[in-house]
Amino acid sequence: MACNVSQQQEVIEQEMKAALGKIKHKLLIMSGKGGVGKSTVATNLAVYLSDQGYKVGLMDVDIHGPSVSGLLGLTNMKLFAVEGGKIQPFQYNENLKVVSVQGFLDQPDTPIIWRGAVKMGLIGEFLSGVEWGDLDFLVIDCPPGTGDEPLTVVQKIEDCKAVIVTTPQEIALADVRKSINFCAKAETEIAGLVENMSGFVCPDCGSVHNIFKSGGGIITAAQYAIPFLGSLPIDPQVVANGDEGRTMLTLSSQTKERMGEIVKNLLDQVNK
Repeated sequence: MACNVSQQQEVIEQEMKAALGKIKHKLLIMSGKGGVGKSTVATNLAVYLSDQGYKVGLMDVDIHGPSVSGLLGLTNMKLFAVEGGKIQPFQYNENLKVVSVQGFLDQPDTPIIWRGAVKMGLIGEFLSGVEWGDLDFLVIDCPPGTGDEPLTVVQKIEDCKAVIVTTPQEIALADVRKSINFCAKAETEIAGLVENMSGFVCPDCGSVHNIFKSGGGIITAAQYAIPFLGSLPIDPQVVANGDEGRTMLTLSSQTKERMGEIVKNLLDQVNK
């Protein structure tokens, strides 16, 4: 019995290695705490990269709070099919494929009540059992913190790079420092840090007001000698678009360009 389990595990590891070998860059999007806009950044990174012609996979492993589906307007849709024993991801556009745990649920409001071992098994299945094909980028949206999900990803993908999302407040930056130290202990390279909710864009005059302060992210990045990719303001258009399943590419505000700068800086880092 033990021999059979060992053989099955070896097969899974081989399948995972083969699948990941077709992907050039693996990006783990993480944050020290919830509510900082991590999933919004992850989703728009994937969409912007695909818009520039890169082949991208977007994998949502925020198991207890998946939001990628809603941000892309895919709520209530099955985001995969199974063919030949392989999970076929949802084709969002010509260059972007999506897989989310949300796609397993019959009702979007159904809670997922799983312990660590089951969550780790699902992430392993997503990494070995999804037919991504050849990709330039795999963007992985993890839940906040340094628990089972990000730990499983960095253990199984040795060459993944982390993008850490924070807000300017000290309470968020304190948790970000934990994420930075997590990456150091896991020997995971940090591709950069993004400061979200950095100022508020007035919908009437377009001016920016620093409600939550600004600049904490760039200071933290400098302290730890990690790249600072850029900042995004609180933008009412982003909130409305997210609720309606539309990305930042459809914005008319400066946030659209800010996100483009972040993607450019990220490309500079991963291509070094």
